This record gives sequence, structure tokens and C-alpha cells, in this order.
Amino acid sequence: MSERKRIYLCLAHMSEAGLEQKYIKEAFDTNWVVPLGPNVNGFEDDLKKFVGGEREVVALCSGTAAVHLGLLACGVGPGDEVMVQSFTFCASSHPITYLGATPVFVDSERDSWNMDPGLLELAIKDRIAKTGRKPKAIVPVALYGMPYQIEKIMAIARKYGIPVVEDAAEGFGSRWNGRVLGTFGEYGVLSFNGNKMITTSGGGALICRDAAAKNKIMWYATQAREAYPYYQHEAIGYNYRLSNVCAGIGRGQMTIIDEHLAHHKHVQALYEELLADVPGVKMHAAPRKEYDANFWLCTFTLDPKVRIKGQENAYATVVKGAVGGAAGVVHASENAHTDCEPNDNVEALRVYMDKAGIEARPLWKPMHRQPVYKKAPAYVNGVSEALFKVGMCLPAGPCVSDDDVRYIVDTIKEAIVG
Repeated sequence: MSERKRIYLCLAHMSEAGLEQKYIKEAFDTNWVVPLGPNVNGFEDDLKKFVGGEREVVALCSGTAAVHLGLLACGVGPGDEVMVQSFTFCASSHPITYLGATPVFVDSERDSWNMDPGLLELAIKDRIAKTGRKPKAIVPVALYGMPYQIEKIMAIARKYGIPVVEDAAEGFGSRWNGRVLGTFGEYGVLSFNGNKMITTSGGGALICRDAAAKNKIMWYATQAREAYPYYQHEAIGYNYRLSNVCAGIGRGQMTIIDEHLAHHKHVQALYEELLADVPGVKMHAAPRKEYDANFWLCTFTLDPKVRIKGQENAYATVVKGAVGGAAGVVHASENAHTDCEPNDNVEALRVYMDKAGIEARPLWKPMHRQPVYKKAPAYVNGVSEALFKVGMCLPAGPCVSDDDVRYIVDTIKEAIVG
């Protein structure tokens, strides 16, 4: 394999006109280097227009903060239960525990890989029977940008009177039946981390139903200060507002969001075309026309029967450094194995691609199989765990060219034995 640049899963791409730098410079020139200001207001206005204009948006320091405040505003507190998708990143479930509540994990349906509506209702009925109380909220997740069956989920939510906090952190710009994700439930979560569809370097937002809900979220996000000339606090608040400097990046990014969405969909289509005839490799695609996914990351499954070069040495070495999105931070492990991990051929392919300068990553490990949640209730059907064992994410960001996609596909073919 020849030397070439490293291809990352998804990295931010700045606007051609350098508008990000313009807005950042304005923040410094006007001394608005604080978590409020013209860029924050402008970014929120841009986001409001993008999601349809009927809802309000609050810019926050992270998508995790948005989940936290959405749940808090729904009344989640100590002793409560929250129904949450198991097949997701930990930011969907950790905020539930921040509030002293218990996550109740719900497995996925095979088409979208997202929350199974039928299993959700069974779980709600069972929790009511077991605890005498209904769950306080429902958190579906747009896994890798694929929409969840929100109409069915909302019907169940209305039936039992449970608010929905949509975790569309990976699904910015994804739509269900033409409507932007995050605008169906009580609240909708967005993320602008450095690897998302657009970035503010780190940041997020919460979509709110109306101005009153937005005001409540902003109050919580600014330390819950009461209206006095001195600092008066009658509730616990948080320091969660987005910096005016970071919001400047977001304003520039919003000018190219349509380009980013088109690029991700183009990359997905190219992967589907080039991998169509590779035995044992299956791209995860939109099941039906209702699912208008942004394809934040392009994902595929690898048949367990497919042999990969170096597979006999998979998991032979304990990982010492950061892998994937660990931001250079690791908590060292002594064992190369856990009791739930990707198949040997998936790990072997990840290593092979890494040596070829391609960042690839396993799918999210289901939360109900995470040691930290071993005591949490879970309603499972085996879908997410089965997918975790055979699935992988491929680069899809704005910096990934057609030549890069062809190189990635050639590397996959080269890695397959026989």
C-alpha cells in the first residue's frame, strides 16, 4: 500500500469565503468574548430558520448539555425512569444519570437500527406494571444520521402522556417525511462537535417548542439566576451557554450546511455503488423514502464468514493509545477483550485500514452491554448487539473525496482473503 494522507471519519470543513474567521474577528474586535453576544443570537436565528422557523433554538456548549437540559425541563429527577435507545453514544444516557434518574434501555428495529416502537410500548407497559409509575421521558436517537420512526414513537408518547426528547445530535439535517428531526418532540438535541455535519469546534443546541420553553432553557443554562440586581439563586443552574467566539464559527458553517448534506449523501451513494458486488459487505442504506438521512457516517456490516488478512491476530494486542473519538484520552485496560466486542474479522479490517491511513471504527456498543449500566433495566431483541458485532463506520466527511472513497473501497477488497 502506497503512502498517502490519512483519511478521517468526519472532519470539519470551513466555508470557502472564510466567514468563520470574519465572525470570530468581530467577536474579538467588539470584545464579545463571552457566552452570549451577537454571534450567539445570529447563530440561533440561522438554526431556527434551518429547522423550519416555527420553533425556537438555544445554543449551548455541547449536545450532551442539550440532552441534560431537555430532560430537566421535562421534569426528570431522582427516582424517575427514562426510556432511551440502547444503540447510541453515551451522551444519550449519561445525562439521565446526572439527574439521579434511571435509564431504561430499548433495543432497535432492523430497518433503521433505531428505537423499536413496538418494543418501546411493551417496555412502557412493563415499567408501569412494575413501578406503578410511567416513565418521565422518551429519548430516540438518529443513529449515524438515520431517522427514527418518529411518527410511531410520537403516537406512543401521546397515548401514555410522556414527553419526547429527540436526540438528533448525529442527525442534523436529516428528515422524516420531509420534516427536520428534532421538531417533533417536546425538545430536539443538536450537536456541533468537531466531527459533526457542521461544527462550532465544540457545541450543541436545544430545539424548543416556543419562546417560553426557550427562556426556561436559557435560564437553566446561565446558572438559573433570578431577576434581582444581585445574584439570587432559587434553583440549580448550569454554565451551558455557547461562547460568542464559537458561535461565530457556527454562523460561517451554516452557509455551507446544504453543501455538506449533499456531499455526505453523494459519498454514501458512491460507497453503495462500489461495494455492491463485494460478497459479505452490505452498506446500511435508507430503508424507505420516509428516511431522508444525512449519512453523517456511512456504515456497513461484514458477514462473519468473510476472512480478513491478519484476522488470526485480531485482539492479540492490548490497545494502549486513544482510538477514534477519544480525543487523546484513554483509561488504560489490562485485557484486549470484553464480554461483548466486534467479531475478529471486523477488528482485523479496522486494523488493516488503519495501517493504510484510513480511520474506521466499530459501531456504537449498545448501552445495555456497557458495564456502567449493568444494573439498568433493558428491553432487548438482540438487534443492536448483533449489529455491533458485525458493523463498521467509514469516512464520510466534507474532506473525503471521490478518490478517497475509491481508495477505501480498494483497501477493503484488498483486505479480504480469497
